[in-house]
Amino acid sequence: MTDFREAIRALPHRYPFLLVDRILEIEGDKRIVGLKNVTINEPFFQGHFPGHPIMPGVLILEAMAQVAGVLALQVMDQKGSLAYFVGIDKARFRKPVLPGDQLRLELEVLKRRGPFWRFQGRALVEDRLVCEAELEAMVVQEGENIGSGEDSSSRS
Repeated sequence: MTDFREAIRALPHRYPFLLVDRILEIEGDKRIVGLKNVTINEPFFQGHFPGHPIMPGVLILEAMAQVAGVLALQVMDQKGSLAYFVGIDKARFRKPVLPGDQLRLELEVLKRRGPFWRFQGRALVEDRLVCEAELEAMVVQEGENIGSGEDSSSRS
């Protein structure tokens, strides 16, 4: 899985919400690295902020979650599965992400138990840390009822 076409097959997201352009590295079930090219044509720049475009932090986190989802879905290898972003901790934004930047999204597996995954994520622009967080994901079969009301953090 090394290009846009392969990444898009692993994820259910589509324009304008697909925030992964390429997968660069996958190390088994331990680590993944992806890219997001940030262009002035991104729809969110129209309102965030006019005359001073900055990529919203929540979309940087979403891009990290999508890259993490590619790894979880590939490892679990279940047809018709989805990776749900279910939790976030320790998120920190270090520098703004601007049009023309290329986000390098590095995710390392901290823990995995059944369908639950916990990742340490870092987003970098030109080797400078712009965002970091711990993310949680859950892999489910499409159509599976996940609304049990149980707190996922108690499982990871």
